[in-house]
Amino acid sequence: WLLDNVPNARERAEKGDLLFGTVDTWLMWKLSGGTVHATDYSNASRTMIFNIHTLDWDDELLEALRIPRKMLPEVKPSSYIYGYTDPKIFGAKVPIASSIGDQQAALFGQTCFEEGSSKATYGTGAFLMMTTGKKAVESKNGLLTTIAWGLNNEVIYCLEGNTFVAGATIQWLRDELKMIKSASETEDICSSVPDTNGVYLVPAFVGIAAPYWDQYARASIHGITRGVNRAHIVRAGVESMCYQIKEILDAMIVDGGIELKELKVDGGAINNNFLLQFQSDLLNVTVARPVVTELTALGTAYLAGLAVGYWKNTDELLDKWQLDRKFTPNMDEAVRAKLYKGWKKAVQRSLRWAEDEE
Repeated sequence: WLLDNVPNARERAEKGDLLFGTVDTWLMWKLSGGTVHATDYSNASRTMIFNIHTLDWDDELLEALRIPRKMLPEVKPSSYIYGYTDPKIFGAKVPIASSIGDQQAALFGQTCFEEGSSKATYGTGAFLMMTTGKKAVESKNGLLTTIAWGLNNEVIYCLEGNTFVAGATIQWLRDELKMIKSASETEDICSSVPDTNGVYLVPAFVGIAAPYWDQYARASIHGITRGVNRAHIVRAGVESMCYQIKEILDAMIVDGGIELKELKVDGGAINNNFLLQFQSDLLNVTVARPVVTELTALGTAYLAGLAVGYWKNTDELLDKWQLDRKFTPNMDEAVRAKLYKGWKKAVQRSLRWAEDEE
């Protein structure tokens, strides 16, 4: 659109006077004083014009969209010395040694190096990734096949599935319904009742993402009776995060053909012990919470350290990951199956709700 609508943009791009890049490209350009025009495999893969198999910009797509290759950044591994900072910034030349997408960085920070190792980030939305190794597994269940990172002349792939709404449900309960004063209250409120009393909250406020991808879905609360109170609805909101993650992980297990043994977690919501225990119960696997919760920053630091030789290999990083607490499943299989069946039923009632409005 920019090339077609901004005066002289295409001409300048074809001459190499107008450059394109992702956010990391801009940061490296500025830090290097305009000497580095680059990105990494993981960020390039998000432009939808990068071939994740050949590891190069896709000529067919560039031709179809009339995008000059000259304007695109060089694409390098995630752990790589791209160049050096302008000495005027820090008083010395500092190596720029890592660039990676945020969720991929968290996956690396969680030391999810083996095939099938997985992490979930609980934020405003929820973000799940499962490492698939050197093989790009094509999803048949609504997931994204993407690049995790490039390291030591190897590219590691992963499956990704996201939800539009996770912690945002708690914000809605706080700001719009006034059911809670702060998110920190939810753990005690959830624990004050034995269950949701049959209530399900489907947080499809802006549609539903993986694995349904239904833009017409809308949020709904099901199963309300006169016996339902505030605590039941709050608990249903918290549990909705866990149900959504189970649906995505189920899809990953089918696509990857790998048995899930443990889920590593990070993000703002993981201090909620009720949330993680229910997640473990629902998945019937161990959920592991690390001591360090800023995994995106940690993963990026690990990659930079490997590039400059501070660490020799990923084996050295495995010992760096420290466990804060493990949550182990403690739910009867019949109860688990019944709860999940109820969630699936509630989601079906929410799908395609607004498709007649357009």
